[in-house]
Amino acid sequence: MQGKAIIEIKDLVKIYKGSDEAAIKGISLDINQGEIFGLLGPNGAGKTTTISILCGLFNPTKGSARIDGMDILSNHNAIKKIIGVVPQDVALYPTLTSWENLTFFGNMYGLRGAHLREKIAEGFSVFGLEKHADKKIANCSGGIKRRVNLIAGLLHDPKIIFLDEPTVGIDVQSRVVILEYLNELNRKGTTVIYTSHYMEEAEKLCTRVAIIDRGKVISMGNPRELVAEHPEFKDLENIFLHLTGKDLRD
Repeated sequence: MQGKAIIEIKDLVKIYKGSDEAAIKGISLDINQGEIFGLLGPNGAGKTTTISILCGLFNPTKGSARIDGMDILSNHNAIKKIIGVVPQDVALYPTLTSWENLTFFGNMYGLRGAHLREKIAEGFSVFGLEKHADKKIANCSGGIKRRVNLIAGLLHDPKIIFLDEPTVGIDVQSRVVILEYLNELNRKGTTVIYTSHYMEEAEKLCTRVAIIDRGKVISMGNPRELVAEHPEFKDLENIFLHLTGKDLRD
């Protein structure tokens, strides 16, 4: 069930060192508890920068953000305990096995012993990875890496999960398994913040989306309502192209 705002972002600005232009330019939005919230935008729009600031990887140049009532700058350690992060680039050690990677990340979250083994086994069961437990990550397919990467961000049962392009470059079967699990996780109360280039996926998955372009929020709302508000466009992808243009982005 959706509730009060669990993430509050106000006038967030980020200018990277050596850059003449801000990566994000005064973003303000609230994300409610229990939502699956999509941050959508072309390459370089500011999606990853926004998530990185919320996760404590970068400090904002200006503005503020609160997660579960806590300021992101002054409560960094407390916030780390309630969030899970699944980055766009697979963040696993290639020379370790799938099981060894998850043991390492579980230890980082303070998980040990039988409880950690149970959590890893549960993840392997959900994502059909049992036979890959002792395979080195370097020898795994992209789909397997993505699934192990996702488990790593969920081992500590976070209240909020951030996912940056979690289904990019994988097969349809792995994508379906990941999206079904995210829906199940959300039904149990986890708030999901998710970036994607796949508009059809976002339209089906998200309760609300914010379309970001050139560092600013240019549209926000429930995907179905956005489509209903623009009857000249048949789906979210066409609205997205109308708002952001068809120029290629690098």
